Amino acid sequence: MKTGTLLRKYRERLDERGITGLETAIILIAFVVVASVFAFVVLSTGLFSSERGKETVYSGLQKSRGNLELRGGVVAATNGTNVTTLTIFLGNAAGGEPVNLDPGAAVNRTVITYISDAQVVPDLTYTTTDIVGDGDNLLEPGELSQVDIDFAGAGLTVTNNDTFTLEVRPPLGAYLVIQRTLPPGLSLPPVVNLR
Repeated sequence: MKTGTLLRKYRERLDERGITGLETAIILIAFVVVASVFAFVVLSTGLFSSERGKETVYSGLQKSRGNLELRGGVVAATNGTNVTTLTIFLGNAAGGEPVNLDPGAAVNRTVITYISDAQVVPDLTYTTTDIVGDGDNLLEPGELSQVDIDFAGAGLTVTNNDTFTLEVRPPLGAYLVIQRTLPPGLSLPPVVNLR
């Protein structure tokens, strides 16, 4: 036999068509496994990020529901030269969550800060009186509380033409900023509605 015929018969014996099909099947299975792992990673990342987004939305809603609002005027009681007591009226913003106005609470209480060009007092002493409410120190929707802030006890000298800012910080939610300027004369009357 000739060498060419021998070589052809040898090749016919070593028919590799089945092996090529098997290799192709292995490669396709590998692609499917890699694609499914990649899909699992993408889905897990999407679920994780959507869960974080949901937590952020709920946190924002919780903070916005704890908002206080000023209801009425800001009234200053004076001794003729300085403000001794400042009175504000607070209520919950529409749809708000209850806010703790207990001045004696050790934790989760509302803090009132005084800020002016001359002084900063981070925690003023105050008392609360229910105008409309159920008698507790929790300001709930539909209630109105009178808050009397002791300027004299804090050693504040707030007098004619002074501008000051009060920050009312509830335990949860945004804080309320109240900025007022005193009139040029405090001698009369002893109670002044600050606009």
